[in-house]
Amino acid sequence: MRTVLVIGIGAGDPDHMTLQAVAALQRADVVFVIDKGEARDDLLALRTQILQRHRPDGGYRLVTAPEVDRDRGAEVARDAGRYRDVVVDWQDRRADLYREMLTTELAEGATGAFLVWGDPSLYDGTLRLLDRVLDGIEGEWAVESIAGISSVAALAAAHRLILNRVGRPILITTGRRIADGIPADVDDVVVMLDGRTAFATLPAQQRAELHIYWGAYLGTPDELLVAGPLDEVREEILAVRAAARERMGWIMDTYLLRRGADER
Repeated sequence: MRTVLVIGIGAGDPDHMTLQAVAALQRADVVFVIDKGEARDDLLALRTQILQRHRPDGGYRLVTAPEVDRDRGAEVARDAGRYRDVVVDWQDRRADLYREMLTTELAEGATGAFLVWGDPSLYDGTLRLLDRVLDGIEGEWAVESIAGISSVAALAAAHRLILNRVGRPILITTGRRIADGIPADVDDVVVMLDGRTAFATLPAQQRAELHIYWGAYLGTPDELLVAGPLDEVREEILAVRAAARERMGWIMDTYLLRRGADER
């Protein structure tokens, strides 16, 4: 039996590691890391810091592989069919990478670990990809998922928010899904993966009704927060976001759009 642990490491603060996550990490014989390149050295640095803190004596092998390239151009993002094809192709090539790592680096009876940003259950494809990969590999495999603090939870904590209001739903979605406006029957929308800053181009009538609670690099020393009526702060967020991306070379941001911000 070979075991693969998918460990949520939180939104950016090494202290986001839960006791369960630490215990799981201490079981790992091999730690797999996808290197996203120089532009995202901070992401690799966090994983390195976590390993140094919770496995200071070593006792594991670190296996690093370069990220699989993916077309993230604006034209692809605008074309739903092309976007789907690009993602499917990227997933196929990433599956090949995972298959090679697992079959060549993880021995029978050993335990491997993937350290995933945030929580494995929310906008992370590692579990889905492993199901697909391991289905075609001989031998017995076990996969365990260890929850982490998501950027959604970190955003709410940073702004001192309760995401769900009494008797009302909350929607968690992507920037692509709100490009034409947020649903009329939902008053609280958490938006992730919004590289096109959809909040800034929502219909004017909707923007006038909404407050935004925005955060980037949540849980890190570079954390940025802006909140207020959407029409009043959207230009500020765009400017802060652009400057941060220029400085850091990457950005990960999340935000809540809320109607009736004075209601709890």
